[in-house]
Parts: sequence; structure tokens; C-alpha cells
Amino acid sequence: MEQALVAEAQEAPRAADLAFDRLYRSSRDDVYAYVASLLRDGPAAEEVTAAAFERAYRKRNRFDPERGEPRAWLFGIARNAALDELRRRGRQAELTAEPADLDSFSPSEGAEQSERRLAVSAALERLEPSERELIALKFSAGLENREIARVLGISESNAGTKLHRAMTKLREACDGNA
Repeated sequence: MEQALVAEAQEAPRAADLAFDRLYRSSRDDVYAYVASLLRDGPAAEEVTAAAFERAYRKRNRFDPERGEPRAWLFGIARNAALDELRRRGRQAELTAEPADLDSFSPSEGAEQSERRLAVSAALERLEPSERELIALKFSAGLENREIARVLGISESNAGTKLHRAMTKLREACDGNA
């Protein structure tokens, strides 16, 4: 009986490590894209992404599945790490969209698609920082509305409403660029 309890106690940390490994593998690219959209600095985004995963790993035993999904919990940690980096830099913690990288456009990419990408980038710059963050969480991070709500500490319906409004403003700004 005592051996079974010891074996069970030893298995729990291994299971938590395996679950964290799966979360890392499924989320690392999305977390980086989200953090990069906030910081607008690739090398800093790499460092902050690593710091966020390190924080999450240290806190993995405190994750409560009753309070939400692991991805939302992870993106909350990443958001806080990115805001910490912005504060560390002494800048205002303004959340902004990543600028268009003109060198990333391939020659095979049509002029129309290039223009569209530039129009979206310019339109994103016209949005409020909070609206850009919502769009980054949805499209860079790939989170669902309930996960966005968890990250931002708002209700799911509020997240959906704010996201809808931000997307409407983005469409209108894109139409104004056309």
C-alpha cells in the first residue's frame, strides 16, 4: 500500500512535466507572435517569450483548470512578461501592432496582396492599443474569445463585443486606405 502511494506521488510531477511540454510545443510559436506584436522587437520578443515560459514552468503546479484553459493562463503570463519588458525599457506600456516588414514580401507575391498587407498594417496603427491587443490575441495568438477574456480579465461577452468593434474599426480603416 505504501509503495503504491510513493509511486503515485512520483508519477504526478512527471505527468505535470509532460502536460507542460505539450503546452509548450503547441503554443510557443503563437506566444512568440503575440509577444512580438506587442513589443515590435524580434530579439526582445524571443527573450520575453523564453521568460514567459520559464515563469509558467515555475508556476505550473499553481495552474487551476477550474479557472480556465492552459493556453489562456499561458498568454496571461506572456502578456504580463511583455508589459514588464515595456516598463523595464522605461517606455509607456503601449501595445502596438508589428510594423510591416517590407523585406518579407516575396517577388511572387502580387502587388495587390502587398498593397493589402500595407493597408492592414496602416489601419492597425490607427486603432487604440487595446484594440490592437485584442486583434493580436485573436489572430497572432489564435485564442478563442473565452481565452481572450481570461487573459484580459473581462467577461467572454465583453471580449467578443470589444473584438467585434475593433474588427469593424479595422475594416473601416482598411477601406479608408483603399
